[in-house]
Amino acid sequence: MITHTPDNKTIECRHLWKIFGGRSAEALKAAQTAKVCKHEALERFGCVIGVADASFTVRGQEIFCIMGLSGSGKSTIVRHINRLIEPTAGHVIVSGRDVMSLTKKGLRELRARKIGMVFQHVALWPHKSIAQNVSFPMEVQGKDLATAAAAAEEALSLVGLSGWGQRYPDELSGGMQQRVGLARAMAADPEILLMDEPFSALDPLIRRDLQNEFLRLSHENAKTTVFITHDLEEAMRVGNRIAIMKDGRIEQIGTPEDIVLRPETDYIARFVNSISTLRFLSALEIVQPGKANLDMPMRGPRTPLPELLALLAEGADHVGIQDGDEVLGRIGAAEVISALQADLKRGFGRG
Repeated sequence: MITHTPDNKTIECRHLWKIFGGRSAEALKAAQTAKVCKHEALERFGCVIGVADASFTVRGQEIFCIMGLSGSGKSTIVRHINRLIEPTAGHVIVSGRDVMSLTKKGLRELRARKIGMVFQHVALWPHKSIAQNVSFPMEVQGKDLATAAAAAEEALSLVGLSGWGQRYPDELSGGMQQRVGLARAMAADPEILLMDEPFSALDPLIRRDLQNEFLRLSHENAKTTVFITHDLEEAMRVGNRIAIMKDGRIEQIGTPEDIVLRPETDYIARFVNSISTLRFLSALEIVQPGKANLDMPMRGPRTPLPELLALLAEGADHVGIQDGDEVLGRIGAAEVISALQADLKRGFGRG
């Protein structure tokens, strides 16, 4: 398991603003000082606030999801990380370097060697073979053709497309083309992956398969990933942490458990209302004070609900919950039933 420490920072966005329009400087000042909202900026200045004062840190080897509805600003943010978009204000720091201060040469180097990107529409070159599509980033790096070809074949093997290198894009299904896009991003072995709704155009079953493939590759290759999605279920499944956006602003950042169990705003609470809390509940959320007997099975505070249910089903009257040397309490059938009832009541609102 990866241990994330406070100083383990790969990407930092600091007070990032992006305002589109000819009067962006005026709109920025009004937004910063008078708290002008998105609607007011459009009405008064003819400007669109794409990103408003966004700050976050992505830790090394973390999958950080940015999630929101269409127009929330999530794709605009990710394009600032490799400077496909210039900010109106703020800073983006990648591995300790301010991306906004890079020269054209430094920026090309960043994109070629440090960061790989996968888009929703993979945009393969139709006149190039699959292997040539995948090897292109390494050719840009100046690698010789033999080295690039070997790396392309290895990357295709990683995504389950070994032997497909001499085919052409029109011979592949949509899901297979998306695998090629992932292979192309992985081939140059970048430290960072930026993934902008990479699976959203695919059928549900193919999408889930590719999510599994991505999670496996991310774990095996220890990549730091910023993953953009409009699908809350996908964000919950893929992300170590999630930032939820609305109207250009980040509403909340937290683990999937934090987002579902501890929403910080009414908007987040409404957004996650369709998600059952049961899969995110752990012992810490339902433990009740009480003494733990020696014959009780003992578990830690992050023990998931299914494991607790299994212990009770095997005949335990209660499960003791212990954090280090401190006994927090115990959980029995009554506590589990109470959690189930609370989720059931919440479910009526999910309709």
